[in-house]
Amino acid sequence: MQIEQLKPVIEAALLASSQPMTIHQLGDLFNEADDVVQEQIAKALEALAEDCNGRGVELKEVASGFRYQVRQEVHPWISRMWTEKPSRYSRALLETLALIAYRQPITRPEIEQIRGVVVSSNIIKTMEEREWIRVVGYRDVPGKPALFGTTRAFLDYFNLKSLDQLPPLSEIRDMEDPQMRFEQDPLPVRVARDLPIDPDEETPNETHEETTTDQTTEAHAHATHADDTMTDADAPAADGETDTDSDPEHETPHDTADEAANPADAEPGTDEQDTEEYRA
Repeated sequence: MQIEQLKPVIEAALLASSQPMTIHQLGDLFNEADDVVQEQIAKALEALAEDCNGRGVELKEVASGFRYQVRQEVHPWISRMWTEKPSRYSRALLETLALIAYRQPITRPEIEQIRGVVVSSNIIKTMEEREWIRVVGYRDVPGKPALFGTTRAFLDYFNLKSLDQLPPLSEIRDMEDPQMRFEQDPLPVRVARDLPIDPDEETPNETHEETTTDQTTEAHAHATHADDTMTDADAPAADGETDTDSDPEHETPHDTADEAANPADAEPGTDEQDTEEYRA
């Protein structure tokens, strides 16, 4: 058969199939009388892929074979045909899946050691139900933990032909995904009111507060010094009184202030007259 005769048959088979088809599976559609070889089928597939240029669908080769699919450019409009919203996967699930894809085969304890958190059993169950991962063996260590690896369904879902088409880790680190990267914008500077920006420089408020504090401290020191001086001045007198009382030779008559002001021979009322004259 000629290539132009093979193209409609292969196109119809790919559209009728719910799963991607390999060249070998497409070859089973023909018998010996058709005289079709795999090289002719491969050329027909290349011609069909070229015919899709400028159309809303494309012929894509994935891990399980060839399939027709909607182009990414028109997907936002086509997705409105389905009322059910697409599944949104958590960051923990995607991180776990990425570790399995890049470091397979890998065990669950190794994933937990890399991520620093415990891997939820629901995450492993979800990926197994979607047939993205499978148990490929067991680690020969105590406990025999299972080794996980990816499947062809994983490659088909992410539109990959093989694991070699995974982006390198260097490109993943440079991806500008707002949900997966940390903000690098500097935070606004907030200066504390009670701390100077420069440790060696004093702000006006601090200078005023320190001046007021120093003045208060200095006044308190002067008051304390004055009290100490008065105490020291009174100390000798107190000591003198104590010594005088203890020495009988230095005893003096105890005259009161009234007796000193009014001698014994003074007439009564004289001090009042003197006071009145002084006021006059």
